Amino acid sequence: MELSAEYLREKLQRDLEAEHVEVEDTTPNRCASSFRVLVVSAKFQGKPLLQRHRLVNTCLAEELPHIHAFEQKTLTPEQWARERQK
Repeated sequence: MELSAEYLREKLQRDLEAEHVEVEDTTPNRCASSFRVLVVSAKFQGKPLLQRHRLVNTCLAEELPHIHAFEQKTLTPEQWARERQK
């Protein structure tokens, strides 16, 4: 399976109704496919970190077996607004 940052971004944005998604392909620094993602979604509201990560993992269930390393940061729109003000 050939994965791209753009493919993952579009899937996360669509399935999680995300307000903002950033996907960085960090593969050049590693031996196999790896990505770092930031997902901002109202679906994360009121959910602890583990549940947020499970939502992302469920969204990418077909893709994750083909990804060697996957880092994720999940924020609500309010948390994203605060973080951008720093």
